[in-house]
Amino acid sequence: MKTLGLAALAMLAPVTPALASEGGGGGGLLTVDGGLMIWTLFVFGLLFVVLKKYAWPQILGAVEAREKSLEEQIANTARLQEEAKRLVEQSQKALAEARGQALALLVEAKAQSERDRVAAVERTKAEQDELLARARREIATERDRAIGELRREAVDLSLAAASKLVGERLDSDADRKLVTSYLATLGEKH
Repeated sequence: MKTLGLAALAMLAPVTPALASEGGGGGGLLTVDGGLMIWTLFVFGLLFVVLKKYAWPQILGAVEAREKSLEEQIANTARLQEEAKRLVEQSQKALAEARGQALALLVEAKAQSERDRVAAVERTKAEQDELLARARREIATERDRAIGELRREAVDLSLAAASKLVGERLDSDADRKLVTSYLATLGEKH
């Protein structure tokens, strides 16, 4: 900065006598003064060289650094946008997957519930059938036992009736076998 200030002073020094010499003459704005033109061109050239050597590299460096920073920010923003798009797509896919899984679980739960209901109905029906079969077996057993008792009583009554008819008491095992076989033949006919 110090050299820049010195360069500006050096450029202004030759212009000051030129301006002082003009004070007495009456020229207009459109009057061309050759000496002044040369000094103006010289000062402009000198200023151009000083600016080119000291100021422009710093200005261009700052502009390039700013440009590079902006390009990095733009690239970073683009990368972040792409990442955000990718994350949104992933979250949408995950959400769709979760919805699909929830629907599949719901369908599976309904199917399992239906299978459980059918199995419970079948178990209940099997238990009812088992109870019915057991009741029929018990009824058949009781019927057979009752028929056996009736036959024994019928044998006893037949023997009692026959003994009254014959006049003596028939009580032997042979007599019982005879009456039992006769009653069995009657049961087969009906």
